Amino acid sequence: MKKIRLFSTIILLLTATTVFAAAPKREFRGAWIQAVNHQFEGIPTAELKQTLISQLDSLEKARINTILFQIRVEGDALYKSEIEPWSKYLTGKQGQAPDEDWDPLQFMIDECHKRGMELHAWINPFRAQTASTKELSPMHQISQHPDRFIKYGSLVLFNPAMQENCDHICKVAADITRRYDIDGFHMDDYFYPYPDGNLKFNDDAWFKADNRGFTDKADWRRDNVNRFVEQIRDTIKTIKPWVRFGISPFGIYRNSSPSYHNGSLTNGLENYSGLYADILYWIEKGWMDYCIPQVYWNTGHKTADYSVLTKWWSENAGNCVMVIGQDVDRTITGTDPANRSMHQQRHKLNLERIMPGLQGNCFWYAKAVVDNVGNYRTILTEEYHQYPALQPVAPTMSQDAPGKVRKVMCLETTDGPVLFWTPSKYNKKKIFEKPVKYVIYRFNKDEEINIEDPSRIITITDRLFINLPYKDGTTEYVYVVTALNRLQVESAPVKCKVKL
Repeated sequence: MKKIRLFSTIILLLTATTVFAAAPKREFRGAWIQAVNHQFEGIPTAELKQTLISQLDSLEKARINTILFQIRVEGDALYKSEIEPWSKYLTGKQGQAPDEDWDPLQFMIDECHKRGMELHAWINPFRAQTASTKELSPMHQISQHPDRFIKYGSLVLFNPAMQENCDHICKVAADITRRYDIDGFHMDDYFYPYPDGNLKFNDDAWFKADNRGFTDKADWRRDNVNRFVEQIRDTIKTIKPWVRFGISPFGIYRNSSPSYHNGSLTNGLENYSGLYADILYWIEKGWMDYCIPQVYWNTGHKTADYSVLTKWWSENAGNCVMVIGQDVDRTITGTDPANRSMHQQRHKLNLERIMPGLQGNCFWYAKAVVDNVGNYRTILTEEYHQYPALQPVAPTMSQDAPGKVRKVMCLETTDGPVLFWTPSKYNKKKIFEKPVKYVIYRFNKDEEINIEDPSRIITITDRLFINLPYKDGTTEYVYVVTALNRLQVESAPVKCKVKL
C-alpha cells in the first residue's frame, strides 16, 4: 500500500508543477474514425467526402499522424470488395453500393497521405451481426454458411473455434493488404464477446469435438484467439512486411489476485478471462507491432484507475510500441487530481509522457477531437502537439536505415529560394531501404545541430523540395535533411547552409 500511495503522490506533484510534458521527437498520435456509430450511414457520397476532408483537415492541424479508419464493422465492407458485401453503415442497406463509384478506403488513403498521415485499415474480426442489422445480403457469410456462427444475445458472431472462419477473415485481410497502400492493419477489442450477464456463449459442441488436448475451455478459447492472431499477422506480413499490425484491446489485461500477482491493481472485466485475449502472450511472441489498450477511465476511478493502468501497461510493453487509448468525452467529465478547476486531459497526457514504456496516444473518437469538446483539440495543438512527430520505430520490424539524401542545395527560383535534394539509391529488392519521406530541420548559424529536438522540425514531406521563407538575404541558417523509409527509420543527416 505504501508504494501505491507514493506513486499517487508523485503523479499529483507532476501534474501540479508541470504545465505540459516535453514533446518527444517520435510519438504515435492516432485517432479512430469509426463507422459503427452510424455517422456515415446513408449520407450522399459528395457530402460524406466533404465531411471526411473536413475532419482530416482539423486533425492535421492538431498534428495527428495516424488515422485508424473503420472499414469492416460486422462481416461487411466500407471499400470495394468481392469477398464481403457493402456495409449498411455506409449506404444504409447491407449489400447496396454507394451512389457514386467511389472507394472510401482508397479515398482515405489518398487524403491521409496528402497530409503526411498514416492510414491504418481497421476491422472488427469476429462480430457478424448486431441488433440494428435486420436484413443481410446474400453475399454475407451468415447467408452463405449459417452453421459457422453463434448467436449471443442480440449479437451474432463468427465462431472463433472454426478454422474456416479464421481462414475467411485472413482472406479479407490479405485482399485489403494486397490491393491497398495501407500503412497499418488494425483490429479492435472484440474477440469472444463481452459477457452479457449470465448468458452462455454456446460453443460446447466445438470444444467436445476438437479440444486439442485442453481440459479447460477457457484455455482452449484463448488458444483459438492466439492461433487467429498469429495467422492474421503472418498473412499481412507475408504480403507486405512493412505494414504495421496493431490491436486495441480492452484496458485491463488481468486484475492482480492471490493467484496472479502480475496483474494491475484493478477490479474490472479482464481481457484474459472475459474476452479470452492473452495480450501479454502476443507481446511476448512479437505478433503485434503496436498495442493500444483502451484505458478509457479517469484517474480516481474505483474499478479501473487511469494512473494505475498506464503505469501497468508501461511496465509490460516489452518489444511492442505501447500507445494509450484515450476517451475524449470521459476525460473532460473528470477533474484533474491537482487542480479541480480543470478536466483531466493535461493530467492524462502528462502521465502518458513520463511513463518510459509508452510512446503516444490514440483518441476515441476522432470527431470528439474535431469538435473540440472541452478545448481538447486546442490543448493538443497549442501544448502537446506543438511540433510534428515521427512515428515510433517498432522493435518487431527491420531497423535498417535508408541511405543519406544527396545533392542538397538552395536555388533561387521565380517562387523564391527553394531547397532541393536527391533521394539515395537503394536496392529495389530491399523495399525497407526505399526512402518515402523526408524530415527537414532548421537551425540558426552558430546553433548546435541536434536533430533529436522536435522543435527544429520544419516539415515532414514526401516531396524532394521545400520553399524557404526569404527575409533580406543576410541571415544565415543551417537546414538539415534526413530520409525516412516505410518503417519510419531515419537516415543520417545532410546539412546545407542558406542565407535568407
